[in-house]
Amino acid sequence: MNRPHTLGSRLATLALRLTGWKPVLAPPPGPKFVAAVAPHTSNADFWPGIAWRWATRAPVHWVAKRELFRPPLGPLLRAWGGLPVDRARVGGNFVDAVVAVIQREREIVLAVAPEGTRARGEHWKTGFYHMAVDAGVPIGVTVFDWKRKQVGVIGYVEPSGDIEADFARIRELLQDVRGHTPANETPAWPRPAGEPTAGRLPPRR
Repeated sequence: MNRPHTLGSRLATLALRLTGWKPVLAPPPGPKFVAAVAPHTSNADFWPGIAWRWATRAPVHWVAKRELFRPPLGPLLRAWGGLPVDRARVGGNFVDAVVAVIQREREIVLAVAPEGTRARGEHWKTGFYHMAVDAGVPIGVTVFDWKRKQVGVIGYVEPSGDIEADFARIRELLQDVRGHTPANETPAWPRPAGEPTAGRLPPRR
């Protein structure tokens, strides 16, 4: 993302390659995007993920309620990319609060795990999609691909407002991507409007 390499980024790249991983970052269409990170099926994803952040020097951030950023943990959470969200300012709506964060930053990669759990679920949560739509930024499909041992952004989807069509494009990009624990992967389908949480799972790939 137009950042020169540093000693730290070169060491992180070397560490990834020595452990068999390839860091990838498809050229971003702009300085901001929502990174939909999947499949996230294991705590083992943490180390290639943080190494990718250091290797690429991408401005990766995540959000949480502002109460978590009080001392003594606040400075540490910020150093690891955390950004506090004040939902009270937008009437308690979390998506609106995150959109405000995206809009105020000059550049940001906002990382969201839309599966919502490291166990297998029925559908992806759609908050990340509405954040991208409302903020007017693309979605970066970001993978922990243990099959190919590659980590990072493999492509982008410009959200059109047609959630079914946009999710179809996301599924296309994720074709043949395998997580650390494939049985825990949640299919990249949005929850149908009005459907309760419990329901029938789409067939496994």
